[in-house]
Amino acid sequence: MKASIQIGDRRIGPNDPTYLIAEMSANHNQNFDQAVEIIKAAKQAGADAIKLQTYTPDTMTLDCDNNYFKIKGTIWEGQTLYDLYRQAYTPWEWQPKLKKIAEKIKLDFFSTPFDETAVDFLGEMQVPAYKIASFENIDLPLIRKIAKTGKPIILSTGMATLAEIDEAVQTIKEAGGNELILLKCTSAYPASPEEMNLCTIPHLSKAFGVPAGLSDHSMSLAVPIVAVTLGACVIEKHFTLSRNEPGPDSPFSLEPAEFKDMVDAVRTTEKAIGEVFYGLSKREKESRAFRRSLFAVKDIKAGEVIISDSIRSIRPGHGLHTRYLNKIIGRRAKKDIQQGTPISWDLV
Repeated sequence: MKASIQIGDRRIGPNDPTYLIAEMSANHNQNFDQAVEIIKAAKQAGADAIKLQTYTPDTMTLDCDNNYFKIKGTIWEGQTLYDLYRQAYTPWEWQPKLKKIAEKIKLDFFSTPFDETAVDFLGEMQVPAYKIASFENIDLPLIRKIAKTGKPIILSTGMATLAEIDEAVQTIKEAGGNELILLKCTSAYPASPEEMNLCTIPHLSKAFGVPAGLSDHSMSLAVPIVAVTLGACVIEKHFTLSRNEPGPDSPFSLEPAEFKDMVDAVRTTEKAIGEVFYGLSKREKESRAFRRSLFAVKDIKAGEVIISDSIRSIRPGHGLHTRYLNKIIGRRAKKDIQQGTPISWDLV
């Protein structure tokens, strides 16, 4: 596997800027114009990519209302799977049009396929990458199909054990895939910070030798910032124009101003992380004068023995280094030294 991957014009890896994905998901509310506005707003908010989901209710599940197909314990409580996906899916005929709109404003565009027909459809669209959702990270035939395209893959690891992740990674390798990013993901909607376990991000990268990132369903802006400090190369967040507009994914999606705040914080964090460095920075050079050094704190006559009451370590830093204090004490002054004079070797 490669240490970095390429999506469009962007290289994504440990030494590159964090790649920020706005997940549209169902937030278009079946309105094409709203989908277009989401794409434009994501670009303005600083996203690097917009991501869709490519499925239909029939490619996802059965139109069945027995107990197995009813949703329990989530924000979609009481609905059947089929009804949820009927509300949430993005019409396939929209997607080539949306891709052109995104590319026109220099926003990467790709999607999550949920079955083999979606993989082929996205292949015909020439998407630059494929995303694999957490719920599909155990669908080995689908993973194999995607890997055979040779395109970069971003795989969410929500709910997966280490063994299941390894099986998915090995499936990708065996099918010819060699550009992969793994995303730490907590598949709860929304997810709480206590469930995030972000220390998994560097472990994922080390264990599998690939870049790692975060698919974040929390509502905390602190979570992606911590993820970046831990080495996340990708941050994916659900994106909506307004949470006031009801929709299946709206409650755990960021609004444009919030996404922009996240982008700004991530970019500041990247600058602050920097590199291992000791010594003076460019700006610190101006502050060096305010360090301590040796100064005469009383008038000292020529020939007089310099005693501890005569010189001290004080600010500013124009005199000798404080390490020489004991070497100066006991020597004689070569000339008169006025109070406030920085001590130098030519004075003693």
